Amino acid sequence: MRWRLAVIGLVAAAAAALAVAALSRGPDAPRVLTPGAGNTETTVDPLAWSPSHRRALERSAAAGLAHVLYAKSPGGAVASAARTAQWRPLVERVARRAHLDPDVLEGIVLLESAGRPDAQAGSRLDGAAGLTQILAETGQNLLGMRIDVRASERLTRGIARGHKVAARERVRRRVDERFDPAKALAGTARYLRIAKARLHRSDLAVVAYHMGIGNLERALGAYGRHRIPYARLFFDSTPLRHARAHAILASLGDDSSTYLWRVMAAERIMRLYRTDRAALARQADLQGRKASAEEVLHPADRTPRYPEPFALGRARASGELVALRAGELAGFGIRIDRRMGELASRVHQSPRLYRALRPQALRMLEIIGAGTRAIAHTTPLVVTSTVRDERYQRVLVAHNIEATPNYSLHTTGWAFDISRAYRSRAQALAFQFMLDRLTALNMIAWVREPGAIHVTVAAPPAS
Repeated sequence: MRWRLAVIGLVAAAAAALAVAALSRGPDAPRVLTPGAGNTETTVDPLAWSPSHRRALERSAAAGLAHVLYAKSPGGAVASAARTAQWRPLVERVARRAHLDPDVLEGIVLLESAGRPDAQAGSRLDGAAGLTQILAETGQNLLGMRIDVRASERLTRGIARGHKVAARERVRRRVDERFDPAKALAGTARYLRIAKARLHRSDLAVVAYHMGIGNLERALGAYGRHRIPYARLFFDSTPLRHARAHAILASLGDDSSTYLWRVMAAERIMRLYRTDRAALARQADLQGRKASAEEVLHPADRTPRYPEPFALGRARASGELVALRAGELAGFGIRIDRRMGELASRVHQSPRLYRALRPQALRMLEIIGAGTRAIAHTTPLVVTSTVRDERYQRVLVAHNIEATPNYSLHTTGWAFDISRAYRSRAQALAFQFMLDRLTALNMIAWVREPGAIHVTVAAPPAS
């Protein structure tokens, strides 16, 4: 099969195919992967912004960044959606009065508090609190809410001790309106209206709810345009393009830059809760099986594995797996660890058998290496592990306590590991950017292990 550049142009499901398509080894695609150079007759930039594909990018980002909602939702995503759904009538009333999309407001509730009106971001109530996690200072000075932090903290301590809980909660709702669901929602709606008046776009207003209006205006100013979709600011700002805007977004360090995508992911969870709870339960199960979304990309019950060495050999012979070639990978900023496949003799095979990947996964490895090198101008990343068969995996489990005895994505050809022994901080940051951006494109899932970054690559959509 010949792959051609498809990255940004893929629809949501297809976005998972990545620019696998970004490179083809065949003569019909002679262009060179060059992050930061744009798409020309001779170069391919898998991270280039494309205005015509904005909606697909937004959907991909919502899918790629959904894992944290499932992983951190109190009681699980289904329970959190159930708590959030009880506020829907109130959400709709507030949204109607404020001329807001109720789905967006509901998504904020799920993301911010998982539907808990008494949620607190920390032990001190001058921080975020309530159904929509409003900061005390913002509520008092911008939104005109009654918030007596000292009285609220005193009442909260009494509630925690279990003394006259109902009475104290009633008083707390009066002295700290963040704990009154109707007033918290009205405050959030007020903030979104204020932000939209300043920023002139609804999507920017949602971003500002977490990032702050001033921070977002700084990023837009650095980009050089103001009334643009947030998708453009986010996807068109990289260390190689609009670097100042990217630096501002990256400096916030509190996931502000991905807030809109997580709100969209929360909206999708609520849609599934109302329309297909079985699908939501399935998604929650897959998201919860590993520390990343890798089993969402490749569910164990639907993904073929290689049971023994001969299966690997047949897959390599048929082209289902492609051998890693040191010379070619070096050109993309990747070096093969000489110890890869070091346990092969235990299954009476050559280490070279275990140096291969699915073609799409190999292209992704090349993209990560080339992008990291283009940003950091440093020595190659080191790939330490690629495909295994299940027999090899069992041997590995006996020798390495970090190896999983359960379903390993390495036995599918879709995963590889890259060493965390970086040459410089610049290389580490460049690699992190590539991981984060490709996750936002829903093209990979990754997890940080003690000695390596474990990367799972999404499959292309079924044709």
